[in-house]
Amino acid sequence: MTKKPHVIILYNEPYPYDEYKDVDEKKLNFEPFFDTKVPTPEEDIETIRQSLSEQGFRAEAVNLKDQFSTLHRILTKNRPDVIFNLVEVFNDSPWDEFKVAGMYELLRIPFTGAPALTLGICQRKMLTKQILMANGIPTPRFKKYSKNSIPKRHGLKYPLIVKPAREDASTGIENESVVTNREDLLKRVEHIIEDYEQSALVEEYIDGRELNVSILGDTDPVALPISEIDFSEVPSHLHKIVSYQSKWDPTHEAYHTAFPVCPADLPKATTKRVHQIAIRAFQVMRCRDYSRIDIRLSKAKKLYVLEVNPNPDLAAEVGFMRSAEEYGLSFGEALKKIVEFALARGDG
Repeated sequence: MTKKPHVIILYNEPYPYDEYKDVDEKKLNFEPFFDTKVPTPEEDIETIRQSLSEQGFRAEAVNLKDQFSTLHRILTKNRPDVIFNLVEVFNDSPWDEFKVAGMYELLRIPFTGAPALTLGICQRKMLTKQILMANGIPTPRFKKYSKNSIPKRHGLKYPLIVKPAREDASTGIENESVVTNREDLLKRVEHIIEDYEQSALVEEYIDGRELNVSILGDTDPVALPISEIDFSEVPSHLHKIVSYQSKWDPTHEAYHTAFPVCPADLPKATTKRVHQIAIRAFQVMRCRDYSRIDIRLSKAKKLYVLEVNPNPDLAAEVGFMRSAEEYGLSFGEALKKIVEFALARGDG
């Protein structure tokens, strides 16, 4: 009897997550469209573990809880065939994400998703954009400011969007991030520098359609059906952006007015161009196994890569998995493929 591959799902949730456990919808100043009771990270992880078990793996999940001793024990005394790497933060720092992956590499343990270098680079938005531009991949024009001293002639055209230069998952992106004048620009840059203790990335805001392109594969990646964020129901007082609130806060109006549509209704020629740019970005940034490339299609029909997201959210029926299902893969089948890519690298 063939031994089942041992897969350890590693994640790091040091604190109990119950922020939206008991939301009173009657106290909201709008009518929610989606359920305000969202699964906890632990529940999402358990769904992944069960699915991998059903796909024929000996799967277990371990919460590091910010304990380096637990990480060391898992990697040295309970060495698995594959680590399903879902660690996104360590010691309250998302900047340590790539260091954890670096430990897997040093110990030569196969793991899912992007290598450490890719994780480190993609969290540095300006460096990512410079690499994209150097390889002929379009991205919005930008500047980075470490001090709140912006020249009146900064060379960018309003409206602009201001982001933290070293965050992911839309952290620091809010409705106020889109600015149309110098006064608001200075306020927002100061907010990022002071509250997030990092530089501010200022980009030209691309008015148009937001496209999420999920990529599956390693040496021969495939672009999955394109998902679009439909902003048609977003009220006039909110900007048409994927803010932190629209992604993660079920008590915020933005969460309930931007709707994912998959597959996106695009001409065949446009779909082909979007897929080509997304795969090129995936390869240039050395992503692996699964990724999501966020692209804007401007009103002038030009494409701009906004973000390269290695190791995106794998929650069922959300984001990457929505496109995988449209492609013809069940939740479990998509997870199985991701593990098999890592296993193949281990065999090598």
